[in-house]
Formats: sequence, C-alpha cells, structure tokens
Amino acid sequence: MLTNIFKFHDEIGTDEAGRGCLAGPVTAAAIVLPDGFSNSILNDSKQLSEKKRVELRPILEATAISFGVTHIHPTKIDEINILNASILAMHESIGQLQTLSEFIIVDGNKFKPYKHFTHECIIKGDSKFMRIAAASVLAKTYRDDYMDKIHEEFPMYNWKKNKGYPTKEHREAIRKFGITKYHRKSFRQLPEQIVVKP
Repeated sequence: MLTNIFKFHDEIGTDEAGRGCLAGPVTAAAIVLPDGFSNSILNDSKQLSEKKRVELRPILEATAISFGVTHIHPTKIDEINILNASILAMHESIGQLQTLSEFIIVDGNKFKPYKHFTHECIIKGDSKFMRIAAASVLAKTYRDDYMDKIHEEFPMYNWKKNKGYPTKEHREAIRKFGITKYHRKSFRQLPEQIVVKP
C-alpha cells in the first residue's frame, strides 16, 4: 500500500520514464502533493494500465501544489550518458516547481544533490510513496504522448505501441530501415552491435 507520510512537510517526489529505451527522450517529473492526499488507484506507473494512467494524470495535475515535467533528448543522452540524463531530467523538473519544500524523495538508488536541497533515494519508491508514484505516472504519460507524436513521423518503428523500448518488432525495423534522429546512438540498437564508449 502506498503511503503519503514521510519525513518532511510537502516533500518533492520525482521519477523518470524511458531509461531503457532505444529511441526517444528520457522523461522525468517532479510533483508536490498536498499533505493527506490519497487515491485508491494510484500506484507505480508500471503496475497500472494505460487507461488508468491517463485517468490519473488530470487528477494529479489538478490536485498538485506544483509539478514539472522534462524531456532530455537523445543527443544529450548520447553526450552525457543515460544515468546523467535521467538525473538532469529530474533536476530540471524540480526546477519548474513553485514550492518552499527543500526535501526530495527519489525513486531508485542514484541521484546527485540538487542545489542545497536534502534528498533520499528509495528503492522501488514508486510502489511505496504517493508522491513518487504520482511523478512516475506524469513522467510515463508525458513520454508516451511524445512517442505517439513522433510515431507519425516514423510509423515503421511502431513507437505508438512499443514507445521506443527494445521489442523484437522495433529491432527488426531498425535492422530494415536503420536508425533515426530519435534513436540513441550510444545504445546497442541491435543485439549484435558493439557499442564503443567515448
């Protein structure tokens, strides 16, 4: 069961989506929800159906004290690596917030200090804390919307369905058509490909 209780008043929850994809941005969200916020459907976005995520997003946006969402695109991912790009996306999302809170709860085990704020990394935090779960839903839905949009430009990769993840269908399309400007060149696009790190 998710909890909305942590250590500080109005702490910031943050999470990312799309870290393991071959194409498209890594997207992060940060959110501050009112103390006492509760929702019986809200959970880690990976545990929710697309329909439930879409239903939740306007509820979270309307209820939030503040929220921010950031895409970090493949050229930047290739430049600084996916871990740094994920953290950058979270930092930029936090920077969009209008809040007095200076305590961040982060999904996972990797983060870098943001300004003078205090942070705590929580393994599987998106299945434990409302504010991280809410950030995961925003990150996932905004990223899915972006992938649906660029699908129209390159429909042969079927990003509307696979969202840029390394499915068999996506990799077969890469083998047939090559890569696009939306693919991450620093990632192993095909199993037989050797990636040379800079």
